[in-house]
Amino acid sequence: MRTLTLAVALALSAGGALAQDVVRMGTEGAYPPYSYINDQGELEGFEIDLGNEVCARAGLTCEWVTNEWDSIIPNLVSGNYDTIMAGMSITPERDAVIDFTQNYIPPTPSSYIGLTPDVDVTSGVVAAQSTTMQASYVAETGATLLEFATQDETIAAVQNGEADAAFGDTDYFAPIVEASGGALAFVGEPVPLGDGIGIGVRESDTELKAQLDEVIAAMKADGSLNELLAKWFGEAAPSY
Repeated sequence: MRTLTLAVALALSAGGALAQDVVRMGTEGAYPPYSYINDQGELEGFEIDLGNEVCARAGLTCEWVTNEWDSIIPNLVSGNYDTIMAGMSITPERDAVIDFTQNYIPPTPSSYIGLTPDVDVTSGVVAAQSTTMQASYVAETGATLLEFATQDETIAAVQNGEADAAFGDTDYFAPIVEASGGALAFVGEPVPLGDGIGIGVRESDTELKAQLDEVIAAMKADGSLNELLAKWFGEAAPSY
């Protein structure tokens, strides 16, 4: 999904894996349908369902911890939680700082949205969530990058005329475009980025990574991961 700026993360030293009774699962909780806070004030979403199932199958006692996106890797590295499940795409830049399980969502494209489908995203102002791979991509084009702390703010920037387009995960934008009743539209063709989404762990936590990998592989094999993908992203969602 997204790529963090690594300067802060690299400044932190990775702590060793500690024996513990509870595995703390870090997530953003602000990125539906991956994870979000529902009307009852509880975490909900694809990654919450998946994470709970993975923990149950692995025999782990897990608890969820929410953390803002821009510091989610540094707080994993410093030991504030033990995993990241936050729509985080596997990229070489991230893999230099933390480790990843195999992906639990195949590589999916990113897209531009605007008020009309004929927006010029190559020379206009494009909004993206800060410290994401989409922001990095826009910065390398001829567009003017406008960064925001959350994806919702990028959409608001388009709606209020501050930006010509927003760039982000297609599966995040799709229900928003549909619900807009034509007020928002996809612009141009989707852009493939990243190597799929996986669970982030500290590089020292090899045993935990192996446990999680084993369960994800089993869920791919028995079809239960595809069922969760279809539940949260629709029948047309990428599958294994």
